[in-house]
Amino acid sequence: MIQTNYLIIGSGVAGLTFAVKIAEQFPDKKVTIVTKANENESNTKYAQGGIAIVTDTVGDSYQKHIEDTLICGDGLCDESVVEMVITEGPKRLKELIEWGAKFDQNTEGTLDLGKEGGHSENRVVHHKDQTGQEIQRAILNQVHQKENITVLDYHLAIDIITENNRCLGAYVLDQKTKEVITFQSDFIILATGGIGHLYGHTTNPKIATGDGIAMAFRANAVIREMEFIQFHPTALYDSSSGTSFLISEAVRGFGAYLRTKDGHRFMPDYDSRGDLASRDIVSQSIDLELKKTGAPCVYLDCTHLDLDGFKKHFPMIYEHCKSIGIDIAKDWIPVVPAQHYLCGGIVVDKNGKTSVENLFACGECSRTGLHGANRLASNSLLEALVYSDKIYQYLAENSAIENQAIHSVFGWKSAINPEINIDYVTETKAQLQLLMRQNAGIVRNDADLIKAGKKLSFWKKEIEQQIKKHNVNAALYELRNMIAIGDLIVQQSINRNENRGGFVKI
Repeated sequence: MIQTNYLIIGSGVAGLTFAVKIAEQFPDKKVTIVTKANENESNTKYAQGGIAIVTDTVGDSYQKHIEDTLICGDGLCDESVVEMVITEGPKRLKELIEWGAKFDQNTEGTLDLGKEGGHSENRVVHHKDQTGQEIQRAILNQVHQKENITVLDYHLAIDIITENNRCLGAYVLDQKTKEVITFQSDFIILATGGIGHLYGHTTNPKIATGDGIAMAFRANAVIREMEFIQFHPTALYDSSSGTSFLISEAVRGFGAYLRTKDGHRFMPDYDSRGDLASRDIVSQSIDLELKKTGAPCVYLDCTHLDLDGFKKHFPMIYEHCKSIGIDIAKDWIPVVPAQHYLCGGIVVDKNGKTSVENLFACGECSRTGLHGANRLASNSLLEALVYSDKIYQYLAENSAIENQAIHSVFGWKSAINPEINIDYVTETKAQLQLLMRQNAGIVRNDADLIKAGKKLSFWKKEIEQQIKKHNVNAALYELRNMIAIGDLIVQQSINRNENRGGFVKI
């Protein structure tokens, strides 16, 4: 058994930020980060656009950002949370800059602010088209400077240990030694990111399998609004399954147009904001166009844009397109919607507390009330920064709270069983991804959802039998989590059952 004061599961911006702050506040306490891949692999790393923060108080205002967020969330945001997150943005940005994060500036030496869909003003702070990677680099550098932080990579959290609705620790699989380690911790912070690979076609890295939410659900934490899944409108079209390359929304903010294969600019047909409508509207509009025409994709036209300016703002996108034979100066970029972000998740209060004592959550795995039915572009990094700080502030002020029931934490009982047939995992995962895309995708109906629910119910029983019969295996436990998440999405979609103007809101 390993004892630690703070066990953080996940190494994205949310988990790392909390780790740095709490380690600095309590240098004599142990902070442990477990992450199932290497330490810099997370959804944060792939965030291209930036952080939506009001820095220009002349042309912009907190109120405008608040209103944009509420409109985008379709009236289902918690207004007090929206106000709290947005007004704290400048403090968190200042902190990042002090930690060494570098953001693009204009010729006047002030922050170069981008504009994305759903925003009424330019307010997106960015580092070219690699903002998440730059933020992660800066925070990881801070982590490495703290002697009381231990980072354990290739460690997959399997389950949270609870007693009487109190979190006591977690079981964690060391994927290199195949040993299940029992952690006893005063507090656990879930910062496990999203669910993208439940759909296969996603902008998320392959580690995004909803592990934290599934573990929290098994620990009886409240999970809500799993039906609110955001599909990014412009992922690079690829007929194969797996992680899709993201074409940032900022490209449309820069002036690119969406077109059908015949060249028709279709977005003004659906929304007065045209190509800069919010993500849910653009994704649903593309879905309708594809169903009408039978085409496999639509196109993003950048040919009229300033090429030098494009290269400067989007070097990674330009080089990636070039590497696969797309010359953005004369070729349209083929794009389709892909699963991008989960707006629901583990319910937390304004301090990041879940319904289970001593268990906290932040980042994409949490449901804070900020996003409502649909996330406003570039609000996610902001939310992660604010909520990791809120958890830190709460625990810094309540440091005397500690688990007393160490004796109740029992070690993992390992059994010698045969290894799982990996073909079973691979085949079931592929079937699950197809089921979710077809039955619980951008536009949904009850008949498809009920059909999916029956299949998921069968898989839930089957996977539990497989877990009893076989040795602990990371792929098997990931699949278990994905099936649990799929069932939550389907059941909560059926319960919501809202159809708005011909669109099922996502």
